[in-house]
Amino acid sequence: MSNRFEIIPAIDLHHGQVVRLSQGKREERTVYSDDPVQFVEQFQAAGATRLHVVDLNGAFDGRLANLEVIRQICEASRMTVELGGGLRTMPDIESAWEAGVRDVIIGTRAVEDTGFLRELLNRHGDRVIVGVDAKDGIVATRGWTEKSGLQALDFARGLLDWGCRKIIYTDIATDGMLSGPNLVALESMARAVSPMKVVASGGISSLEDVTAILDLKRKNIAGAITGRALYDGRLDLAQAVQLTQSK
Repeated sequence: MSNRFEIIPAIDLHHGQVVRLSQGKREERTVYSDDPVQFVEQFQAAGATRLHVVDLNGAFDGRLANLEVIRQICEASRMTVELGGGLRTMPDIESAWEAGVRDVIIGTRAVEDTGFLRELLNRHGDRVIVGVDAKDGIVATRGWTEKSGLQALDFARGLLDWGCRKIIYTDIATDGMLSGPNLVALESMARAVSPMKVVASGGISSLEDVTAILDLKRKNIAGAITGRALYDGRLDLAQAVQLTQSK
């Protein structure tokens, strides 16, 4: 895993199409393309070194659903590919690795079966990222449709104790809303789990947002994921990458 702060472009897949959802709601769906692979070269040319892919069908239905498209993305990519969405069984996780995914993101299963997660971290810790998706400070699961009752900070502290090396922290209220990240919640999370790495997700829509995250000066904030802002032309990926390299 890289030690450098990374701007990480996102490709969210739904029935093979590149889409974005607002706050994770299926009914708030915007389709950007029928050809996800076209974005791989664009993102690489802009200087991105890591690509965040989400299988939304998998997130909602609990099983990997866009595997062939994911394989095509991995074959076209020189970036490190991380995948989340519906990775709740070892066969699906192993299928993702076989397709070329470097790091798997475990969300729902991490919350619902801590024994499974601890074993996975013990055996494959350098290839496992845990998704901590929070709504009003409570961890949400199953494509963000259910609240777990767990406080996000408490859950993340437990991950640190189990040897987790990196989490992706999503503030659901800001995801896909182009409203800016929840900096207070992000800083609280980073402080609570240091030195574990934290990647910010949700609301990042401008160079100012990237600067604001960098200005927190938390060494364990390892990157920021952005999606809709790239597709809507609000954020220039090359400029964002250059900004992180100049800080």
